[in-house]
Amino acid sequence: MKNIVLGITLSRVLLGPIIFIFVLFFEMYLTGLLLFFLAAITDYLDGKLARTYAVTSALGAVLDPIADKLLLIFALLTLVLVTSDPIVGLLSSFMLAREVWIAGLREFASMEGKSNATKVTLLAKSKTFTQFVAIAMFYFGFYADQALIIFLAKFVLLVALLLGLQTALTYTQNVFKQS
Repeated sequence: MKNIVLGITLSRVLLGPIIFIFVLFFEMYLTGLLLFFLAAITDYLDGKLARTYAVTSALGAVLDPIADKLLLIFALLTLVLVTSDPIVGLLSSFMLAREVWIAGLREFASMEGKSNATKVTLLAKSKTFTQFVAIAMFYFGFYADQALIIFLAKFVLLVALLLGLQTALTYTQNVFKQS
């Protein structure tokens, strides 16, 4: 079961570049949406299976956030390139900067023996969910060629960024309170 869980996590690593290629090079927006939806499900499924069957591992704990970040990087790059929208670029840049900051903060907290300071919160899970909804909305908007859906997706992306900035602030405060 442990290998199945790790395989599910690794599938997310592979799906990011595959989605990027389908959407950017072939304009297969529906395929991109369906593959992104599959990747989002694997984000939930690997953790659920690992906990249910007690097959959590140090490797899985390291690979899961890496898989999430790689999927997010490819998805956001796709959005920026397809839309050529500076607002989408700005929101995406801040989201990626937040991810790099949190990765470094988690590394620092781990070195200090204070990993609990950056333990994933419900708000952080909500941020990830909101990011996934926004990205899926963009892909659907591209597929349906609907400017309104793309406009709404920008708003949802902004909400995801605000949630991300709040969690980054909370994690940062937690780490430095404990240091």
